[in-house]
Amino acid sequence: MCLFCPTPVVAPSSPWASRRGFLLAAGAAGAAAAAGPALAQVDVGSASSLRKLIPAETLEKSAAQQYQQMLEQARAQRALAPESHPQLQRLHAIARRLIPHTGPWNERAAGWRWEVNLIGSQQINAFCMPGGKIAFYTGILDQLKLSDDETAMIMGHEMAHALREHARERIAKTQGTNMALRLGSQLLGLGDLGNMAAGLGGQLLSLQFSRSDESDADLVGLELAARGGYNPEAAVTLWQKMGKASGSKQNGLAFLSTHPSGPARIKELEQNVPKVQRLYEAAQRAG
Repeated sequence: MCLFCPTPVVAPSSPWASRRGFLLAAGAAGAAAAAGPALAQVDVGSASSLRKLIPAETLEKSAAQQYQQMLEQARAQRALAPESHPQLQRLHAIARRLIPHTGPWNERAAGWRWEVNLIGSQQINAFCMPGGKIAFYTGILDQLKLSDDETAMIMGHEMAHALREHARERIAKTQGTNMALRLGSQLLGLGDLGNMAAGLGGQLLSLQFSRSDESDADLVGLELAARGGYNPEAAVTLWQKMGKASGSKQNGLAFLSTHPSGPARIKELEQNVPKVQRLYEAAQRAG
């Protein structure tokens, strides 16, 4: 799952004091996606209609607020990587190659202001909030010694959670009738969407995705990364590394506790690598 940790996750000892934000409006992403293959190569089915119980705009606004609060906390603890940091530049380069292929998975993605930041922390973690707000912790890059291809698989996976609106669906399921009633009142002019946004923000901090969501994100992320020119076989080596890390005593295993790496997960990825191999090869030829 894409974990939004409710506890402090930054390293107070980090020397990073300032940075410039990386923002990429996805208008160009939509245009690039339209120029590429439109049909998905992986089979993940349709997104759940339950997500419509939660207004997408409200959830994205709440996520953006939570993201900014997290960045402010990191900045205060001197743990937010500056624009010049090599690892952050590496993440930016990967994001630029994946974002142009997000449009077919979610029509709203064309209007998202994608943002990528790096936080100094030993935690093995990464996430993408609704609306395209991405964060990596140095622990996941350093402790697992990820290649660019493997990093792209993680980024694609987390982006897929946002594109497939898993958070929106999970919150709708947990809120059920109460949220529907509140939404009905607001649509009739009897409530305040701002109050809903505040409530959703707290849920984003503790949200857990289902195994079905994880499988969905694995496959969509695999295709995003392949279309971006990253070797899909890296998805297998990534989760093999995850499996070894989960069996060790490494620090900050929050990501691994919600992303179990087992034979079934690796087998599913192995079965889907051939489906996207041609996309990867085409991207390589295109340079």
